[in-house]
Amino acid sequence: MPLISSRLWVVATPLGNPGDFSPRAREILAGVDAILAEDTRRAARLCAGHGILPRRLLSFFEHNEEKRTEEALRLLKEGRSLALISDAGTPLLADPGYRLVRACRRGGIAVSPLPGPSAPAAALSAAGIPPLPYTFLGFPPRDAAGRKALFTAFAAMPGSLVFFERRDRLRASLAVAREIFGPRELAICRELTKTHEEFILTRLERAAELPEELPGELTIIIGPPESVERPPEREIRRLIAAVPAEERRRLKPRELARRLRDTAPGWSVKEIYALMADKKN
Repeated sequence: MPLISSRLWVVATPLGNPGDFSPRAREILAGVDAILAEDTRRAARLCAGHGILPRRLLSFFEHNEEKRTEEALRLLKEGRSLALISDAGTPLLADPGYRLVRACRRGGIAVSPLPGPSAPAAALSAAGIPPLPYTFLGFPPRDAAGRKALFTAFAAMPGSLVFFERRDRLRASLAVAREIFGPRELAICRELTKTHEEFILTRLERAAELPEELPGELTIIIGPPESVERPPEREIRRLIAAVPAEERRRLKPRELARRLRDTAPGWSVKEIYALMADKKN
């Protein structure tokens, strides 16, 4: 086994298909003094599946990252070599590790990437939605207000947006995205590289038609803003005035604004809601 130089190695691991694990990644994981892993049990299975006998496995996840970073820095300063892996894909992208890498850089400790599988790159390469430019958002906040703030901050970005989401929060996230972004292309990339890999290509305005829950790991791509001819304000006011009185009584104002938005390309729910509240209507 070749000597692995003292440094922090950031090692990408398979998204699902074990055949995507590179020979160099196996060499590094077998040779370092310790492997930092989100889940040591999954890391042990990964190593066993590739004939690797790790010298030491250390848990490194969100709730112990600060403590483990201190320990990792101490080991690195002693001349040890460490590898950082996530449960799947490239570390730091929606996974712990940024603080450790930053601390190493500031402390003059060498950090080397070992590139490989990455869910955002894999999804963009095969979805058929414009891949450049794109912005990766990681996991959106769990609460609706946080998701709304995040999406609003990126609503004017010219390219595609990519993020991860859990299956039980997918519909809620897409509902907020639809309100903020309006009509756009949508790709749900499920179980990438695995046996049941699936690309669901649809549109954001039809997201409500998706199943309640889609099993597996989900990578979401929302296409870039689309060029639409924005109707003049007088046309929106006409649409508002034409809403039957019964429908006005039955629906909450913001819900009614959402429905009108579907026939008002280029107008946001917030803008339509403001016109509805205007006494001119």
